Amino acid sequence: MNMAIFYSIMHWAVYIMIPLIVVSLGGMFSEKSGVVNIALEGKMIMGAFAGTMFMYYVQNVWQIAMSPWLLLICTLIIATATGIVVSLAHAYASINLRANQVISGIAINMFAVAFAIYTARALTTAGSQHIHYRNVFRIDNVPLLHRIPILGPMLFQNTYFTSLLGIIILAVSAFVLYKTKFGLRLRACGEHPQAADSVGVSVTKMRYAGVILSGALAGMGGILYIVPIASAFSGSVAGYGFLALAVLIFGAWKPQRILFAAFFFGLMLSIASQFSAIPFLRDLGIHANFFRMTPYVATLIVLAFTSKNTAAPKAVGQPYDKGGR
Repeated sequence: MNMAIFYSIMHWAVYIMIPLIVVSLGGMFSEKSGVVNIALEGKMIMGAFAGTMFMYYVQNVWQIAMSPWLLLICTLIIATATGIVVSLAHAYASINLRANQVISGIAINMFAVAFAIYTARALTTAGSQHIHYRNVFRIDNVPLLHRIPILGPMLFQNTYFTSLLGIIILAVSAFVLYKTKFGLRLRACGEHPQAADSVGVSVTKMRYAGVILSGALAGMGGILYIVPIASAFSGSVAGYGFLALAVLIFGAWKPQRILFAAFFFGLMLSIASQFSAIPFLRDLGIHANFFRMTPYVATLIVLAFTSKNTAAPKAVGQPYDKGGR
């Protein structure tokens, strides 16, 4: 395998792993606070829908002359805000109403797909569920960094700002979770909420904060998924929200392990999508569908062998009851 093929595979692996990292970190904040969040898929869809719809209107309907950087920043803000709004519904149901957190998440996932497709057909001039936009966000070379051997061509050439943003979010999330009072209180609410409450920590507020952060990162993750690989959104994020849950479990709810888990799945998906360019795999004569399903089979196998050794926060999924102290 020559270097051109290697860099191509690694580029796609990075494009895939970045949204997985960001969305998994969102799930981590929610579950570290004690709230199960399987609504990551729905929040990604809503964020991707709102962001791409904004780009569609700016570029095709209003035809506003806006720099690519400003357009992308505004898009990310809108996608993040949309994720927060959706997460508030999940937080209210899970925390205030003490509803089943899994059912609440399933409801959001089901609602998001139907809402995105119906609204896209109603608002686009073509009446289609496909929301098209002009992808003008690729960066040819990141100054200085693109000269780094091996890493330069992999990460800093023919890349997107969204990929660099994902790396920044990972570093900030790790710092916030383990080096700040907020992170300590959040983890306490997911492990021993009664103990946290006894020292004056508001479990309700911390859980709301965790779920809101989850919605913000999942909504942003929808755009981080769409921008590097497509020029249209069709009401789906290809199950990446559910794959992010697998990354979260495989990563044991820890940022550094989430990075490696996301890279593993990203690499598997990248190889599956480009196997025809790899002489060894192409010459095997195996049907393309086998390679397409391999990453998901690998997900099941990895989870089967690792889930027993990973421990979720002790109080995750349990509505907090002050009288239970």
